[in-house]
Amino acid sequence: MIIERFQDNDILPIYQRLASKGRMLPEGIKYIDSWIEPNFSRCFQLMECNDLRLLQEWILKWRGSGATFEIIPVVSSKETREVIEPYIDPK
Repeated sequence: MIIERFQDNDILPIYQRLASKGRMLPEGIKYIDSWIEPNFSRCFQLMECNDLRLLQEWILKWRGSGATFEIIPVVSSKETREVIEPYIDPK
């Protein structure tokens, strides 16, 4: 998961760059979906990637846009359940 913060809650520079250059994702990153706070403060983007260096490369392409990025590795609930299932006591 990527948390993207917009400088001064100004989302327009991001959408202008997105319209002119696309997402600029390196090969190996799959964009899943995103959600934006109503006040335009943050965007939560879910992406799939096996190499975190690709996310670093993607973030560098957005330099100067007024956005900052936080990378949060996550595991799906389904995958987590597979890991913990042997430890669940069915009572």
